[in-house]
Amino acid sequence: MKELNQKLATIQTELKAKKSSYNSFGKYYFRKAEDILEAIKPFLLKHNVTVTINEELVIIESINAPMLKSTATISDGENAIHATSMVGVDLNQKGMQTAQQFGAASSYGKKYALGNLFLIDDTQDADGSSDHGKKSKAVTKIKQAAKPKITEAQMKKAIEYVAAGGEVDAIKTKYQLTVVQEQNLLLENEKRKDTAKAS
Repeated sequence: MKELNQKLATIQTELKAKKSSYNSFGKYYFRKAEDILEAIKPFLLKHNVTVTINEELVIIESINAPMLKSTATISDGENAIHATSMVGVDLNQKGMQTAQQFGAASSYGKKYALGNLFLIDDTQDADGSSDHGKKSKAVTKIKQAAKPKITEAQMKKAIEYVAAGGEVDAIKTKYQLTVVQEQNLLLENEKRKDTAKAS
């Protein structure tokens, strides 16, 4: 296990996952799960490890909504280290089929599970500001709490913005979002992509 820990620490230190997508609203680049997966590949043979992602459907009765638990695992064939993320699935999202609703949640969950495993910080300050992560996490939390909660009217405009091609992260840089609100925006984004592919 000590050897696997050392390999993971090396990868965490050396891994550089590019930010291939640009947020024109917030004027910053951000990464997707695909960027992280692509960056990991050169390390697999070099360190003789494998990386896998598994998903599990979890029902939480208190919120009456399904959740997807994504688990990213690095293994050397004998030992394994895991990191997880939990993402809600909004089955009431209009205009989307069930497969699309779960697909959007799946993509989001995988990104954060991989980020947790490889210590990739995708907070607003790391992606959206000019300090490039130099500010402390405490300052980041203070700034996050200071953002206003999005109103119903603003949420409607945010959905229209995403439907027109805007990025969800741009909304997150300006407003505090609940899990459900963020999922609604992500699902709208997936719906737009599916419509674009079909046309």
